[in-house]
Amino acid sequence: MYFIRFLLIAILVLYIIRSLVRILLPMLFQSLVNKAQQQGQQQQQYRRPQNPPEGKVKVDYIPQNKQQVPDSEGDFVDFEEIK
Repeated sequence: MYFIRFLLIAILVLYIIRSLVRILLPMLFQSLVNKAQQQGQQQQQYRRPQNPPEGKVKVDYIPQNKQQVPDSEGDFVDFEEIK
């Protein structure tokens, strides 16, 4: 008698927990997703550079010495295709 009563109560409790999880879990995930989206939008607004006026060019860096490799440097390796 006690075993059947225990089984019925256990099944009922598990059913209630399962129903609550189906209702509450999506709401929890939705709130986490909304929070992450808001943080992402705030970071985009913070990182968004100001667009310079059209026709203006700004150079941030001009190299002092640009060393080029002469054509005589390096080796050319001739190869043959093997079939």
